[in-house]
Amino acid sequence: MTDARYTTLPSWPPAYPASGASATLKCLNEDFLVTELPLQLPAGEGEHLWLDVQKNGANTAFVAQQLAVAAGVNEWDVGYAGLKDRYAITRQWFSIYLPIAKGKGETPVLTGLQHPEFKVLSQSRHVKKLRPGDLQGNAFRIVLRDVSGDRDAIEANLKAAASQGVPNYFGAQRFGFDGGNVEQGRAMLAREIRVRNPKKKGIYLSAVRSFVFNEVLALRIRQRLWGQTLPGDVMDEAGLPTGPLWGRGRVASTDDAQALENSVAEQHATLCDGMEHAGLEQERRALVARPVDMSWQWPQADQLVLTFALPAGNYATSVLNEILHTAEPERHTDAEATAAE
Repeated sequence: MTDARYTTLPSWPPAYPASGASATLKCLNEDFLVTELPLQLPAGEGEHLWLDVQKNGANTAFVAQQLAVAAGVNEWDVGYAGLKDRYAITRQWFSIYLPIAKGKGETPVLTGLQHPEFKVLSQSRHVKKLRPGDLQGNAFRIVLRDVSGDRDAIEANLKAAASQGVPNYFGAQRFGFDGGNVEQGRAMLAREIRVRNPKKKGIYLSAVRSFVFNEVLALRIRQRLWGQTLPGDVMDEAGLPTGPLWGRGRVASTDDAQALENSVAEQHATLCDGMEHAGLEQERRALVARPVDMSWQWPQADQLVLTFALPAGNYATSVLNEILHTAEPERHTDAEATAAE
């Protein structure tokens, strides 16, 4: 039996007044440029071959598969720090486990490897495999076309986002097509369905956990608490209030912040109880995403170009959604992450 609350995603509220403006996103792949900001660069030695790859119109998993074939290794020997958009031009690092036995073989030269949808720009060795989350963040250059609406209202929201940040919502792509992964996750946690595939189980748990976080953030905005701290808030290293990523144990917040978070947990008891029994531990995530070095230009009256960087796990869509409504061409409806995690 399905729960109607989770069959479609709710409209989580923005922090700033809607501009009423609209634009087209990703008319061309080059309208969405993403450059991964690595935690570290390869040291030049080690058992892992790191590749600096630029892709155009391909998803990250596909590139990883092709690199495994080119290097003659299993797919699980290829690592990467995060998913990047398919309908974009993106640059990111991949690692391949390729130890060299003494006196046997040489490192394959993959630099210059050409594929219609990606190319290897450089390679170097390192001591570690790249794993999900091994990045500082991502830098974006986004071209919005066919912009229509009140330019003054757009400018006001651009300035607000640049100076005060935006709600750090998980993007819609986190939840699957039309939010379907949340209902699947609920059914799994309620033991209405059995999920044997570990990868699918992880996707469903991630969707459910992200949904509850978004619900906490949305409630704070509805209660006009955006830009404010509550008694009992847990602050991160940057001094920003955080919300719960649900799991076992008590939430770290206290007082008013804890009461708000627990009220959301009560509304979604099946999800929160299920996550605790699934073995997830309580974690925290900043409620505010702060774009770094954000700037914009109007090269044409109906064209807006944005540049900014975001920490790992933050979504570019969270910035765009505070500025204007965007729509993608029909062929892009199956696009993966618009953020780099």
